[in-house]
Amino acid sequence: MSSLTFTISATDGAARAATLATPRGEIRTPAFMPVGTAATVKAMRPGEVRASGADIILGNTYHLMLRPGAERVAKLGGLHRFMGWERPILTDSGGYQVMSLSDLTKVSEEGVSFASHLDGSRRMLSPERSMEVQSLLGSDIVMAFDQLVKTTDTPEAQRGAMERSMRWARRSRDAFDALGNAGALFGIQQGGLDEAMRAESAAALIDIGFDGYAVGGLAVGEGQEAMFATLDFAPGQLPVDRPRYLMGVGKPDDIVGAVVRGIDMFDCVLPTRSGRTGQAFTADGPLNLRNARFAEDAEPIEAGCDCPACTSFSRAYVHHLVKSGEILGAMLMTQHNLWFYQRLMQGLRDAIGEGRLTAFAVAFVERYSSSRA
Repeated sequence: MSSLTFTISATDGAARAATLATPRGEIRTPAFMPVGTAATVKAMRPGEVRASGADIILGNTYHLMLRPGAERVAKLGGLHRFMGWERPILTDSGGYQVMSLSDLTKVSEEGVSFASHLDGSRRMLSPERSMEVQSLLGSDIVMAFDQLVKTTDTPEAQRGAMERSMRWARRSRDAFDALGNAGALFGIQQGGLDEAMRAESAAALIDIGFDGYAVGGLAVGEGQEAMFATLDFAPGQLPVDRPRYLMGVGKPDDIVGAVVRGIDMFDCVLPTRSGRTGQAFTADGPLNLRNARFAEDAEPIEAGCDCPACTSFSRAYVHHLVKSGEILGAMLMTQHNLWFYQRLMQGLRDAIGEGRLTAFAVAFVERYSSSRA
């Protein structure tokens, strides 16, 4: 029996506003999950992440199993206790990082053999091991193990990866159930940009049965137009009564377009990574606070923003911190970006609930795209 319930409170076209209830708390959707790669949302304390409005964060199976090790985290009470985050955590399966970060990978029916990016040691990650690691971490939402596929791969390669991912999804389900895992398990739809292949993948996942479903294999270089064209059909191939998660998508205008097309959950390193490199997100587009024009700007990062950075400090001060390489600069920038993202998600939820999503989306994208600094 699933440990979560998904209750839709409002719809507007294909978009849904809902509540995803877990034993560790409710998640308001559409939801953005800050990424806590190595058991930390970089430059933020857990309380600050929560204060931004985040209901859930993401942890990375690949990184945590290599360092400090899933068994060690379990011995210390699980990931929630280890990092001081009491609310829900979703963990990815590790498949993406294995293929994108590691050298000398070898994919077989068993799983993926790879060299650790830390010390070069040989490791194997299979559906069974991925489920074991995520169980040891104590994840609330576990992702099935799948094979990374790019939209630029040949159709034959995409089909082969999709079919293998469906076999691995079955093994993930069996291993998850055998572990008696208290969390929920999401399957991952594959199929590139091909509607028929994605329909086949969705049907296979539905036959296995999952608590939620992810749209995988997008945001890998295909561009927004191709991604949106795929999202015009892919979410509708998945069960209407389960959450839909678009993996790795985090540009604000991409999020808005995906919500319009029926996506409920997102994750991306963009707001935190950008914060550490001097880029702030605002309703008028991104600002590069490293730019000399902000050296004497007494205004906050974004007028009207109620985040601690904007209510206490000026652009000039943050510019100084960033140019000086001060840690506080990364902290304040990241704090602002997380607040911006969560405010965007609240705006989307409100617009869906009030039946004005189309107007909200058009106005947001026009403003965000028209005056980028």
